[in-house]
Amino acid sequence: MSFAPDLSERLARARADLRMGVPVVLSGQGAALMLAVETLSAERLADVLAAGTPDLALTGRRAATLKARAYDGDVARVVVPKDATLKWLLSLADPSDDLAHPMKGPLQTRRDGDATLHRLALDLAKSARLLPAALMLPLEDGAKFAAEHGLTQIDALAAAPHMMTLAGLEHVIAAKVPLRAAQQARLHIFRPTDGSDEHYAIEIGRPDRDAPVLARLHSACFTGDLLGSLKCDCGPQLNAALAQMGQEGAGVLLYLNQEGRGIGLANKMRAYALQDQGFDTVEANHRLGFEDDERDFRLGAQILRGMGFGQVRLLTNNPAKIDMMRACDVAVTDRVPLKVGQNPLNEAYLATKAAKSGHLL
Repeated sequence: MSFAPDLSERLARARADLRMGVPVVLSGQGAALMLAVETLSAERLADVLAAGTPDLALTGRRAATLKARAYDGDVARVVVPKDATLKWLLSLADPSDDLAHPMKGPLQTRRDGDATLHRLALDLAKSARLLPAALMLPLEDGAKFAAEHGLTQIDALAAAPHMMTLAGLEHVIAAKVPLRAAQQARLHIFRPTDGSDEHYAIEIGRPDRDAPVLARLHSACFTGDLLGSLKCDCGPQLNAALAQMGQEGAGVLLYLNQEGRGIGLANKMRAYALQDQGFDTVEANHRLGFEDDERDFRLGAQILRGMGFGQVRLLTNNPAKIDMMRACDVAVTDRVPLKVGQNPLNEAYLATKAAKSGHLL
């Protein structure tokens, strides 16, 4: 019998722990206690500083903003002084006060040693939709420490490649949901096997599985889709795509829970706050420590293939979606432009998407 959680389940548990401020133990070449800076408490910070000399793991993007050397390229290991405060750590993780207090350093970063555990810690923080910043305390015996304190332990050597592998998706249920755009519609629910967010597919009519289907990969946008935000074009794109499918009588719209280009709603709002300070959408993501786009469009291909679609007429302005569909053996027979939603409040945002992210506007 196998009642113990497997690696995927332990990673899901670790993400939940980190969101609550509970540390996890990472083991591989050495071991370290990992705490997400965003949810770190003053009490746990005091315990960490009393136990040893921790590092602060930051992404290369965030390190560049802080003028800190990232000797490991995509990761910087900042030496945390003994008198470090929670406020200081948060100021390095969160760029909200960078303009008011631009001098955070000088920061000493490590050049020697292995950054494998630090890299995994940042990936874990991102997957938990937290700021990519982690306090890392070296441990002599990770397994013993985890057992003594009841903490989740992750094998870094196994976890690193596993996190790059797309989790399986289980089709949970489908039911008729008549829409304004198309009364003949069915909503499909797909649940990832790794415990992450569910994704949805809205099937309009009865599309022929042997012919290219009109399709759109739409990433969740709470502000645009639900609130009618004028900062982006997401809401109009969603409605226009459904309307076109309704007019044609067939289509499939994938609603992927990858809010804020995959960084989550809280971090998206942080990016919006930075945009209010004068940074564009890409610069804001970088200052937070994220890449331009953290989404995984392989999800779309997996859902389409699972529904029996191998060819699509893709409603998109984003060439990256086309490239990923083709790389995942979903043929894109035609790109259908979706040019709606431009207004005076999002002109600069759309211009940045075209200039820096290659969108065809």
